[in-house]
Amino acid sequence: MFIYDSVQKTKRLFTPMQEGKASLYVCGPTVYDDAHLGHAKSALVFDLLVRVLKAEGYEVTYARNITDIDDKIIKKASEQKKEIQEITNFYTSSFHAEMARLGVQKPDIEPKATESLDAMFALIQKLIESGHAYKTQSGDVYFDTASDPLYLTLSKRIQEEDEKQERVENSDLKKNSADFALWKSVKEDSLSFDSPFGAGRPGWHVECSAMIEKHLANPHAEYAVDIHGGGADLLFPHHENEAAQTRCATNHTLANYWMHNGFVNINGQKMSKSLGNSFFLKDALKVYDGEVLRFYLLSTHYRGNFNFNEEDLLVSKKRLDKIYRLKKRLFGLACANEKTAFQKALLDALGDDLNISSALALIDEMIAKANETLDTAGKHKELKRDTLSNLAYIETLLGFGVKNPFEYFQSGVDEKTKAKIAELISQRDEAKKAKDFATSDTIRDLILACGVTIMDTPQGTFWESV
Repeated sequence: MFIYDSVQKTKRLFTPMQEGKASLYVCGPTVYDDAHLGHAKSALVFDLLVRVLKAEGYEVTYARNITDIDDKIIKKASEQKKEIQEITNFYTSSFHAEMARLGVQKPDIEPKATESLDAMFALIQKLIESGHAYKTQSGDVYFDTASDPLYLTLSKRIQEEDEKQERVENSDLKKNSADFALWKSVKEDSLSFDSPFGAGRPGWHVECSAMIEKHLANPHAEYAVDIHGGGADLLFPHHENEAAQTRCATNHTLANYWMHNGFVNINGQKMSKSLGNSFFLKDALKVYDGEVLRFYLLSTHYRGNFNFNEEDLLVSKKRLDKIYRLKKRLFGLACANEKTAFQKALLDALGDDLNISSALALIDEMIAKANETLDTAGKHKELKRDTLSNLAYIETLLGFGVKNPFEYFQSGVDEKTKAKIAELISQRDEAKKAKDFATSDTIRDLILACGVTIMDTPQGTFWESV
């Protein structure tokens, strides 16, 4: 398997620290607002990575954090006149629900910042004792960037002169303008914790390093984790600062491989709260099925920037529809368990730095050939079994085609109409059992009047929207 390392800027053969095992840490959401399409894209990319690693035979340990200590959370709680925990619990729950609708599997470990304070204290204390951090008169603790000769080597960033001279609040107490907060002193505030350094709360960067050390790292290994991931916007300063903290506080490097997914643009413009074009995931899910969004957001390579527009989404949906049309065509038949040449080719494509374009081209080709053969005379028993096996493999590896094919084509029909159709189908079944075919035909017409088509199968009656 090959992974593009965004630090070394080259594709590298994946060689984990421990044979047969892979550890992955991804920066998760700050739970002060609804998830947007950028959150969805990142979660989907690393969900796909985990699926591919498992298919390659690795035992995967995947951690993704929840940041529930942040100034933005405090601001939101103040604006809404709610308790901070009420805010974080609400948005954490919403995030989980929306990820589930996208088919994103839960990480093995999901630490919260509020549950990881002791680990942060330990990391900060090590940095102070080793001379890589210092406490100011105001009680803040800063990382001393000048003490780390490797600082900025991760992002390959050159500190600009005007940036060096830039001053922020309390910067006169810092040794260097680039120094970043490990602990922020807070005497009176709605979110403050006791610590060995005084009352306050942690800086943003320290939580990930601390969580990795607590949950994933082997203190005797060369790297804390095999793979560290996140959005491209996190490379600097977040990942740069994480890497500096870890190497200065421990005897290992933070990660062997760094993976970053590209930005999400809305109709060609970078998604940004400041631009007022942040497309919340909850709004997209009101209109489109979660699997349709999954297919669309994964349809271009993860490292490229993604331009979200509804015209492309509808084209993408038609591609997903083809998977379900084939699945519907073979519905109820037995599935073979043998691996096929298609499955090997699909894994090879995704094993090449998640090459989704090649993978989708293989799927398109498989579907076209299967339909072409099924259209000819003959039973094609072996083809049907292999095709069902291929569809099941696509479901496991990519998360596409997971639904009942008949129910998939019911999207867009409101719940009241669905309930009405279900009741009519039940009445029609009773009429058929009683051999009251006139009533059965009348009910069928009532069902069709709802704007759907129906199909009677040995497994029951199914319908789909027209």
